[in-house]
Amino acid sequence: MTESSSPPFGAERPTLKTIAAESGLAIATVSRALKDAPDIGEGTKKRVREIALRLGYRQNRAAVRLRTGKTNVIALVLSTESDVMNHTSKLIYSIAAALRGTAYHLVVMPFFPDQDPLDPVRYIVETESADGLILNQTKPDDPRLRYLSDHAFPFATHGRSDMGLDHPYFDFDNETFGRLAIKVLAKQGRKHVFMIAPPRNHMYSRHMVLGASQEAAAQGLRFELAETVTSDSSAREVEDAVALRFAQAGRPDALIAGSTTSAMASVAGAERAGAVIGRDFDIATKEAISFLHRFRREMLVVQEDVGQAGQFLARAIMAAIEGRAPEQGQGLEIPAESDFKTGI
Repeated sequence: MTESSSPPFGAERPTLKTIAAESGLAIATVSRALKDAPDIGEGTKKRVREIALRLGYRQNRAAVRLRTGKTNVIALVLSTESDVMNHTSKLIYSIAAALRGTAYHLVVMPFFPDQDPLDPVRYIVETESADGLILNQTKPDDPRLRYLSDHAFPFATHGRSDMGLDHPYFDFDNETFGRLAIKVLAKQGRKHVFMIAPPRNHMYSRHMVLGASQEAAAQGLRFELAETVTSDSSAREVEDAVALRFAQAGRPDALIAGSTTSAMASVAGAERAGAVIGRDFDIATKEAISFLHRFRREMLVVQEDVGQAGQFLARAIMAAIEGRAPEQGQGLEIPAESDFKTGI
């Protein structure tokens, strides 16, 4: 269980047998319901989880590991450079919420900019400290995915790769996002787009830049990529870079930002250079938690449903761990032009 009340001090620890007696179900049925088995009805699962929560049931994880070799732990490995205040926080919450009431616990393992991204993955596999992994910020040729595949270790990714590996993933269609961002900016009458893209070694950056650059060429817009910063750079770095570019001759009249933080910093930089949003420039971006319109109502914003991504990945990794076919192994969220909205 991911959450439960505690039994009174000195009371006998509730077991699967206790829940079975309370529910009138077989012990095997109770066990499978707590594991979110697909052959158990949702009504039964809900009733079993409610009884388990009320009784204060917790699995004896040490006993489970001795009996089955499983930890009932799913590890989420995240870069500390992620957009913590928006995207990452939503992803963690949604995965944790999807695991609530199942046999699995979520642990978050960070890795740092000066660290080999393979280090935490290798540690988890070698120490058998989790039954499966969820990763994000995938690369076209990602050594983490190759390592996990070679070791037959269950994993799912928030993002795709270009390695020909068949594995569970959920992704936002950033190529379509880039293409549509150019379209909506062109409809605003903009002619010169300056893009703060994700780090170039990430797969979603390749998708986003490809979609935007191709559509800009088709629309006859000038397309320019920021060279000194990415959407993962600090807010100060992005603001300074945009302020410098907007202070130069031939300044852009449109921005595309690959993250919430970089979008806010880009607007601040353009305004520092004397430009006015909605008059001198427009910006297209995306967010996972709605608040950008509280910053500037004129921003053209797409909502990325990271909650859906987390739920999908949680179900997919549980299925992979348990050796059963998932409801869906791979998912893609595709934005529409009408999804770009202002707060006006």
